[in-house]
Amino acid sequence: MTTTGEVALSYQLALTNQLDITANNIANVTTPGFQSRHPLFVEFLVSIENGEEIAYVVDKGTVRNLNPGPVNYTGNPLDIAIEGRGYFVVETEEGIFYTRNGAFQLDSSGQLVTSSGAAVLNDGNDPIVFAPGETQINITRDGTISTENGTIGRFRLVEFVDEQAMTNLGNSLMTTEQEPLEASDSAIVQGMLEGSNVIAIAEITRMIQLLRSYQAANQLIVSEDEREQQAIEMLTRTV
Repeated sequence: MTTTGEVALSYQLALTNQLDITANNIANVTTPGFQSRHPLFVEFLVSIENGEEIAYVVDKGTVRNLNPGPVNYTGNPLDIAIEGRGYFVVETEEGIFYTRNGAFQLDSSGQLVTSSGAAVLNDGNDPIVFAPGETQINITRDGTISTENGTIGRFRLVEFVDEQAMTNLGNSLMTTEQEPLEASDSAIVQGMLEGSNVIAIAEITRMIQLLRSYQAANQLIVSEDEREQQAIEMLTRTV
């Protein structure tokens, strides 16, 4: 493959990753608390024998959009939204994780869990459990949880120095090797749910642009291959 084809192929590979990321954003347009991601690309220069430089496209990773999504009223006492920075702390069999998806529910034992079954933890790092028959659930802005039988706990909200270093595991769960800090400027709102911050029309438009760019790069590779074949045929033609 010629240099032109190699450059076009590097661009095409980068576009493939961007298409996957954009498709994932679109798939999560209705996922509560979902934060969209976008790829980062850099130009990688390679010097060739005559001193010229060739610019390849290199995929450097992704960046998350940390802007909060719209907060919508649901009226469900177990739907919780976070105002400001911060994450709920949850626990699964694999360990401790973090999420902004506050669409919680009660399991068969009265334990507060996420939609995927992860236990929601209180400020003592213990699961939040409601007694049988408790229905008058009230949650204040500082995360204190009470029922008709009194206070039963308080949500733990944490934040991190570098939120971009967090890894998305799916099911709205995030992980990081950073030490969590207690959220300093956050509040909890009961009966509300933070929506996805994905802007659907923007992502669909981006998807169309990416597909067109991919097709253009592919056409360049095909054209360059045809040009090579023609050159070879001309040079090897018997006179």
